[in-house]
Amino acid sequence: MNMAMPSWLDIIGHSPDSWEDELGIKQAAENVKALMEQQMKNGIPSNRIILGGFSQGGALSLYTFLSTQQKLAGVTALSCWLPQRAAFPQGPISGVNRDISIPQCQGDYDPLVPLMFSSLTVRKLKTLVNPADVTFKTHEGVMHSSCQQEVMT
Repeated sequence: MNMAMPSWLDIIGHSPDSWEDELGIKQAAENVKALMEQQMKNGIPSNRIILGGFSQGGALSLYTFLSTQQKLAGVTALSCWLPQRAAFPQGPISGVNRDISIPQCQGDYDPLVPLMFSSLTVRKLKTLVNPADVTFKTHEGVMHSSCQQEVMT
């Protein structure tokens, strides 16, 4: 695939065992954490911040949520995956974000982010956080785009 996405990270392949741009993922997460720090300096407590995104933005939101020490209000993940999935522990995280809501949605016709990636992400998230807080919905006939049902989640 080799799609350069310098705004977030490079996508190298479309299989669960494809090499991932670890450096790009970590740098992008640090950029998001810096934005969070700025919001906190402006008086917004971290527990009022929700991370969310679509595609790479959703992937980055999930990664940042699992790697921050700040208590968050939630995370929303649309048409995405968890980058560096294998780098996270096999059991529950012990951090401050173990019990936050994680709605995830995906179109069942998405040609860019295979539905299998979202399924693997949900399975992994349920081992890391309270499984009851992870919800996953597929939307029939939706490609790599959002839909009204997804936004309403």
